[in-house]
Amino acid sequence: EVQLVESGGGLVQAGESLTLSCLASGFTFDDYPIGWFRQVPGKQREGIACISNRDTAIYYTDSVKGRFTVSSDSAKSTVYLQISSLKPEDTAVYYCARTYMPYFRADYCLSGIWYDYWGQGTQVTVSS
Repeated sequence: EVQLVESGGGLVQAGESLTLSCLASGFTFDDYPIGWFRQVPGKQREGIACISNRDTAIYYTDSVKGRFTVSSDSAKSTVYLQISSLKPEDTAVYYCARTYMPYFRADYCLSGIWYDYWGQGTQVTVSS
């Protein structure tokens, strides 16, 4: 059974940093790209970062470039999202997801339609 479990969220002050983790299981970790998304209640889900299988490519949405960093540890089947200089507008539930096909598409990697398995999400709240 494919599972993705996010962790690392919490309440932080603006300007602080946070690292979210996405622990994957039930599939060959190196075969599938992983995406990070976030959603604020009442707003559309936003694709913020994605990492290709075997880390050959990483993409970020423009609004987080320079502050968000995606990395992976194949030995731990875990993808990380490091967030620095947190802003109140970063407050959201953060999700990781796995693509439904075992290959990377740059044109889809920030689009939710490319993903079929999702974690339960982890809440990040940034106070000003």
